[in-house]
Amino acid sequence: MEKALLLKLSALFIVTQLIGITVAIPFITATQTGEYTPTGVITEDPDDPVNAVGLFAMILVSTAVFLIFLKLFKGVTLFKILEAVVVFSASLIVFWTLLEMAMILLGVWSIVGGLAFFTALVLALALVATRVLWPKNLILRNLSSSVSVAGVGVLIGINLGVVPVIVFLVLLAVYDFIAVFKTKHMVALAKGIAKKNLAFTFALPSKELKHQFELGTGDMVMPLTFAIAVMNSSAISGITFPNYIIPGILILIGSLAGLLWTIDYISKHVGIALPALPPQTVLMLLMWCVGKLAGF
Repeated sequence: MEKALLLKLSALFIVTQLIGITVAIPFITATQTGEYTPTGVITEDPDDPVNAVGLFAMILVSTAVFLIFLKLFKGVTLFKILEAVVVFSASLIVFWTLLEMAMILLGVWSIVGGLAFFTALVLALALVATRVLWPKNLILRNLSSSVSVAGVGVLIGINLGVVPVIVFLVLLAVYDFIAVFKTKHMVALAKGIAKKNLAFTFALPSKELKHQFELGTGDMVMPLTFAIAVMNSSAISGITFPNYIIPGILILIGSLAGLLWTIDYISKHVGIALPALPPQTVLMLLMWCVGKLAGF
């Protein structure tokens, strides 16, 4: 594997997951104290497996709609609007939470706490603006993707129980395999998104191989979602901070290992599409079991 590509991927993964875990901590604390009640996604019960089936159905519909739009709309305006909505919504959650944490830690919340939302709003709009002003800048594109992944991962992970997340993860892994190797529509979707330079994938240039890898944000969102759901479950069961972070870290280590294996394979077989989620899922579930055996 090209060392530069390995470092880029590892750094991108670690930074994204650290942002997500940091943002999740206040939500987990609020869940412990009863100040925040997980709402589920489809049903009101976060532990209801129906949430997983419902989310999976939403993914199927969204993918179909996106593929149809890629066929019908050759321009980028519609897709840029969709990208702006996702980046703005997710980044607002991230910036608002991080600013609140910073103000509380600095002891200035009682003085300037009211500015947290307004400042987060400005930062979220600024991030969207960077995609408009410098659309070809890969660093800004990856930044938008990273912040968006953190926001979405926290939103789903904190509102779902561990079992629904596992069911959802397995369904997605199987779907990913079929969509890449059988129907191949995921390859077409990835190429369409890459051509339109959208922040729904991470861009990883490789000078040595003269190739740009495109990594779907789902390969970052799902590990974070699983890690946060497990961390929240551990916290609710009585495991205190920072110990409840340990099982989440184990899951993310497994995910990164699966991701690196996938990229290593692709780098040695340029032109071949390979879904990252199936190997990630296997290793994440193994690490989850390790965490359970260790008492988490």
